[in-house]
Amino acid sequence: MRTQSRRRPRRLLAATAAGTLLAPLLSGCWAGAGGTGSGGDSINVLMVNNPQMVELQKLTADHFTEKTGIKVNFTVLPENDVRDKISQDFANQAGQYDVATLSNYEIPIYAKNGWLRELGPYTRKDRAFDQRDILPPMRQSLTGEDGKLYGEPFYGESSFLMYRKDVFEKEGLTMPEKPTWRQVADLAAKVDGAQKGMKGICLRGLPGWGEVMAPLTTVVNTFGGTWFDKDWKARLDSPEFEKATRFYVDLVREHGESGAAQSGYAECLNNLTQGKTAMWYDATAAAGSLEAAKSPVKGKIGYVPAPVEKTESSGWLYTWAWGLQKSSRNPDKAWKFISWASSKEYEELVGEKTGWSNVPAGKRASTYDNPRYREEAAAFQGVMRAAISDARPRDPGVQPRPAPGIQFVGIPEFTDLGTRVSQEISAAIAGRQSVESALKKSQKLAEKISEEYEGR
Repeated sequence: MRTQSRRRPRRLLAATAAGTLLAPLLSGCWAGAGGTGSGGDSINVLMVNNPQMVELQKLTADHFTEKTGIKVNFTVLPENDVRDKISQDFANQAGQYDVATLSNYEIPIYAKNGWLRELGPYTRKDRAFDQRDILPPMRQSLTGEDGKLYGEPFYGESSFLMYRKDVFEKEGLTMPEKPTWRQVADLAAKVDGAQKGMKGICLRGLPGWGEVMAPLTTVVNTFGGTWFDKDWKARLDSPEFEKATRFYVDLVREHGESGAAQSGYAECLNNLTQGKTAMWYDATAAAGSLEAAKSPVKGKIGYVPAPVEKTESSGWLYTWAWGLQKSSRNPDKAWKFISWASSKEYEELVGEKTGWSNVPAGKRASTYDNPRYREEAAAFQGVMRAAISDARPRDPGVQPRPAPGIQFVGIPEFTDLGTRVSQEISAAIAGRQSVESALKKSQKLAEKISEEYEGR
């Protein structure tokens, strides 16, 4: 147990936490408050480049701007890049962007720092938006410590295992209804090479706390590991954490995609869609793209719950949501965009334009009651909703946790810690170091957080 004299005062800890989120400001070029910002009848939106977001960008001019007269200027970036840019603008309260895609990890932290505008007053006035229709896990995850609402979900997700039903059938293999990770590894070996250029499984290996660490941490949870125990002692050197990490690294190295250390969500989605892999463990949101009308694997994919070992379930809980910057020059117009992008109306639009299986689901109860959605998304909607309902963000493993989160630890320092640990894990996946070496370095990083939090 570390002595009290080694712990930093809480005021210094708060500064450290803010510094973690502000770290991107110290590197690269930043325009600061001199940026263009929004104004008049336009708003600026910064968002991640996931397929559902790209579709939103395509539909906005004809179906939102045409109706409201509000022009939306989009900046669309990959996940790691968009997180850096959002933290720059919101931490500085520069107001360059009115709205940004934030997750249920960032929103409570940003709200506590005073970077977001409360959305409750808007939802109470905007009865057509129907806030009560938003699924309770999503509402709760976007609420600050003060009990106020600071985000609206664009889509919600958990995680599950996706696999090529036709390939399994051809190989005489059966996917268990609730697979274990050991069973998945065995199946990955058997379907590796089932078709020319096809690998057994795709797993994220790209550095980033929201990339490789998201699926890996769910594996750690169900193998019995944890980042920190209830007393904030770092546990990355525990046998359970090492066993889970070694299992993940070995699986992706032996039967995973080529270039795994540089593969994230987008690359794995492409691999499964293009027939380069037989299985993929990742976000339930991917199903909409896989079952889209023009998808080459539409109707060929099976969906089962996230694999487990020691826990009953292991799927994560996540939402890409809209956050409204407190310093926005156009908050009312920004809300009109948010309310449209997260509305039943927008889901109807996507359903009519691109097919109901492709709607940004996982956020509204009414979506799962819609007969058109239930019919077109029949392959995955039941497994998807169950995964969201079964997610346990405050109790995801086999031991008590000091902070909420399934695929992350809900503290400001995790962005830096998770990213640095991810770099070590990715290096192990690339074969540049051993898992033992990666975790030894990672444990030292986590111990610095322990020193700050122990005794709380």
